[in-house]
Amino acid sequence: MADSNPKDFSDTLNKEGARMEVDARSQGDTPDALGFKTFLIGGAGADPLLVDIAVDDAYRMDYPRRGKAVIINNRTFHPTTQMGERSGTEVDADNLYAQLGKLGFDVTRYDNLRAKEMLRVLQYAAREDHKDADCFVAAMLSHGEEGEIYGVDEAIPIDMLTSPFKGTNCLSLVGKPKIFIIQACRGTDLDHGVDKADSDEGAPVDEVDAVSVQRVPVEADFLMCYSVVKGYFSWRNSSKGSWFIQCLCRALELFSGKLEFTRLLTRVNKMVAYEFESNAVKQYMTRKKQIPCISSMLTKDLYLSAKH
Repeated sequence: MADSNPKDFSDTLNKEGARMEVDARSQGDTPDALGFKTFLIGGAGADPLLVDIAVDDAYRMDYPRRGKAVIINNRTFHPTTQMGERSGTEVDADNLYAQLGKLGFDVTRYDNLRAKEMLRVLQYAAREDHKDADCFVAAMLSHGEEGEIYGVDEAIPIDMLTSPFKGTNCLSLVGKPKIFIIQACRGTDLDHGVDKADSDEGAPVDEVDAVSVQRVPVEADFLMCYSVVKGYFSWRNSSKGSWFIQCLCRALELFSGKLEFTRLLTRVNKMVAYEFESNAVKQYMTRKKQIPCISSMLTKDLYLSAKH
């Protein structure tokens, strides 16, 4: 069951508006200095393979804790925003909560936060001690525009929400994955799609004793998972949830620990692109498509398997 919000973060304004929501082994001279870890690789329906990947090429996932995950789920908005109610977003939030929990994350969910409250929640999370954690995840489900996401009262730049986790601001997450999942529109364009004929496609359906110190870029080890590419609407079903979060949760269920995480997200791209097409009341919004967008600053392979 999802966590209840602190009273300071409760806001249940129910107003309607007009916006719709989208090994490599080392080639150096001293390979004996590297350790290797065996990963079980293989998706559903495929024979599993045991692959040795240089430890230096994969993020450590053997810290005592998997890490913290924050879900911010905004459904109802102040009328001044002119943003409509996001029906179906509870399905997204519930499914994400369940899937992240299965992966061992300590998940906290917040509903209907103002923009400043969203920032406060993430600043507080960044100030926590993550030294014994594998990684960090934040998922934000709301309305949005390019570069911004909405609190229930106003928009806030996404960069402002991710900034507390940069290397200079959150030392205990330096060198660890910081994953941000953004389910929100990034513009107002509609993706009309294009017909594709391809015989192989079916039809779409509705660490060590000696420690060395390395300098790393402050922007390193971020992974931004956007529901849609820049400029476009992001689609959401009022009963089943958003296309992107539906597919992300399904991919986490099927492929976590079997596929490297950016490859898993590529599967999500394919699911959204080929399995969904809009069925809207307004004719000009019918039969539209969507493609998610991965922006990776990761420096190693990331394998998210269940935490034991």
